[in-house]
Amino acid sequence: MLSVATLLCVSCLLLGARGQDRTAMWRGNDRSGRCQYTFTVNSPTEASCPTQAGGPEMDALKSRLSLLEVMVTRLAGGEASGAVGTAAGGPGAGVVQQQQQQQQQKLQEAYSQAMGEKAQLRREKDNLDRQVQDLQRRLEESRQEAERLRSRPCVQTPPAASAPQQDSGLRPAGGPSVLSHLVPSGQTGSLRDPSWHYGSPGYQELKAEVTEVPVPTPAYIEVGTGCGELVAIGEPVTHRKADTIAGKYGVWMQDPEAVAPYGAGMVWRIDTVGSEVRQLFGYEDTDQLARGYPTKVLLLPEAVESTGATMYRGSLYYQRRRSRTLLRYDLSSESIAARRDLPHAGFHGQFPYSWGGYTDIDLAVDEQGLWAIYSTNKAKGAIVIAKLDPHSLEVLKTWETNIRKVTAANAFMICGRLYTVASYTAAETTINYTFDTATSQGKALSVPLKNKYRYNSMIDYNPVQRKLFAWDNYHIVSYDVRLGRQQ
Repeated sequence: MLSVATLLCVSCLLLGARGQDRTAMWRGNDRSGRCQYTFTVNSPTEASCPTQAGGPEMDALKSRLSLLEVMVTRLAGGEASGAVGTAAGGPGAGVVQQQQQQQQQKLQEAYSQAMGEKAQLRREKDNLDRQVQDLQRRLEESRQEAERLRSRPCVQTPPAASAPQQDSGLRPAGGPSVLSHLVPSGQTGSLRDPSWHYGSPGYQELKAEVTEVPVPTPAYIEVGTGCGELVAIGEPVTHRKADTIAGKYGVWMQDPEAVAPYGAGMVWRIDTVGSEVRQLFGYEDTDQLARGYPTKVLLLPEAVESTGATMYRGSLYYQRRRSRTLLRYDLSSESIAARRDLPHAGFHGQFPYSWGGYTDIDLAVDEQGLWAIYSTNKAKGAIVIAKLDPHSLEVLKTWETNIRKVTAANAFMICGRLYTVASYTAAETTINYTFDTATSQGKALSVPLKNKYRYNSMIDYNPVQRKLFAWDNYHIVSYDVRLGRQQ
């Protein structure tokens, strides 16, 4: 880097100075504050300046001054660069470098942590994949076991203490057993009390089918009015399709013994999809139901569980949500008129029908009154029938059948007889079993039934209309029935 002294020496040489006494330099700011260097050099040959500018000496002097200006410019630029370099190389540079190293270290630590979390997530994903595969394997084994059990039916009555086990008489001659899912005698299990069996609050859809083996149709004929055994079911008649997902499952009813202020033609409907089902819709008749405009909407004080409700003598009977409590809701006063627990009944998914939906308790009405269809731990999942007092809901009498409730798609009562449906999804299914409460005897049947929309979640009987009311995959349908001669 050139110093001012060096610059003076150079300027003296450039301008032809002979000694330091003949050369002088001044440095100062001009009017604008800019630093200026001023050089005074005595002419080595002239005592005075010529009157006119020009000539070779003046040209040489201008050339030397231009060269001097270039060097001064370079000198000023070098000092500025030196100042900047000094600042960069001073103590501040070390601080900046240290901060950069710290930031780099933090980034490296964050990257290492992210990679560790990624590896942990990958391990958890692998674990979940293994669990899913294990569940799929168990599901397949359960399906194969169910198929195996269907192919090896067991229809037995409980053996006497001193007699060998005998067939119950439900096996057609020369053919396989008609009922492939009856409760085996002497079965043991570890079923928990339903009060502790809540499970998931969402709707369940337990897929199950019942093997159907045809048997000869009873040789009775219709004899008009009066009770008898079910011998035929007509084609499904569609009245309306539900508008929303809440109507995928539901229940619809007509009161066979209607009480004022509502007439016998009044139709009632409950859409049962949801965690808090409380709306009861009323329609003047089936025509208004088909149009979809209710004349009455009631808000029930307590939520409904599933599709097991029924209407009888001016009251709605239903199961309170997540409990074994039965409620009688009086339509005229619009209030709860009676409540009672159904003793030992399973609820909220312990003993449902095969389609699920928390259908543990199913209430029904026929020519003989009000019934409950359910199961208990003591019955080991077999269907239990209870005759109820319609006023107090007291259990008057019970019957235990030998068909598992979970193998039946649905059930209903006609003339004191229980009837079970084999499948809720098969387009062509059957009524495959009946139990007569008058004789406490059950037997196989094969009465054809059509699931037109392939998901029948509710079937009830109306003794006045002599029809089956059903809810089939959003669709409200009904069937005519024919009863045979009373035996």
